[in-house]
Amino acid sequence: MRYRKLGSSEIEVSEISLGSWLTYSGGVAAEQARACVEAAFEVGINFIDTANVYGRGAAESFLGEVLSGRERSAYVLATKVYFPMSDHDLGLSKAQIHKQIDASLARLRTDYVDLYQCHRYDNNTPLAETMAALTEVVREGKARQIGFSEWPAERIAASLELPGERWVSSQPQYSMLWRVPEAEVIPLCEREGISQIVWSPLGQGVLTGKYEPGTPPPADSRAASESMGGFIDQLMQPVVLEAVQRLRAVADQAGLTMPQLALAWVLRQPNVSCAIVGASRPEQVHANASASGIELSDDTLAAIDAALGDVGVR
Repeated sequence: MRYRKLGSSEIEVSEISLGSWLTYSGGVAAEQARACVEAAFEVGINFIDTANVYGRGAAESFLGEVLSGRERSAYVLATKVYFPMSDHDLGLSKAQIHKQIDASLARLRTDYVDLYQCHRYDNNTPLAETMAALTEVVREGKARQIGFSEWPAERIAASLELPGERWVSSQPQYSMLWRVPEAEVIPLCEREGISQIVWSPLGQGVLTGKYEPGTPPPADSRAASESMGGFIDQLMQPVVLEAVQRLRAVADQAGLTMPQLALAWVLRQPNVSCAIVGASRPEQVHANASASGIELSDDTLAAIDAALGDVGVR
């Protein structure tokens, strides 16, 4: 496993990290989820990402229990705030940031998180209030660094004009099928010492090639899961699946698996610190971790573009 700096901070994170969005908030049985976390440590993954809203606290509570026996300095822990935790608890106001960090720390059974992230931009709270509250959280020792997820470039730029703690990370969706951050967010972040920790680098599993056009999804896959399949529909279109199948020849030519190809493609970008992957089985953790350190040739990158053509969002 290779490691990269998290933005301008001194925190080093594994190139492959373990996420808990749909999996560890109820989509995967507890013992199976625990085995995935154990597998992550076995392969050198040190960065674990979660959010208060995942299962309305369930993912944080699960991780708090699983990680409680480990030395706190042995892993990098990130969580997020913004989405509703009740009918009255949502957003990025000062009151909510302080309330939700305390609740997250209690569920995670720790005194601090390494990274506290704004899960989305809050149009109903003054940006200065949000940044001041985040600064207080860091200076109280409850978070080491701050980050954001899916903020538009103009909001990022505006936040950088304000006093207080500075961002070290951006968490956007980014993959061969979703290249939107390349236009504005990545160039801005490169200039400002903010790195990307990307989610859905495998296109929610579509880029593994396991979904074939005209064929029902495997019974044990995310697309077939009632609890985990709700966000994958837009990637299950025949034209997308056909394009992904064309990547098989590219992967074979490079001597790689499809997941290795997709993850190495994301990690080719110097501004990306890590790719966040979900896993429902330990074998998936091992397979994804094997992508760390793989460098794609110019010929392989060109072949990927040719195979995908205009498919995907840029």
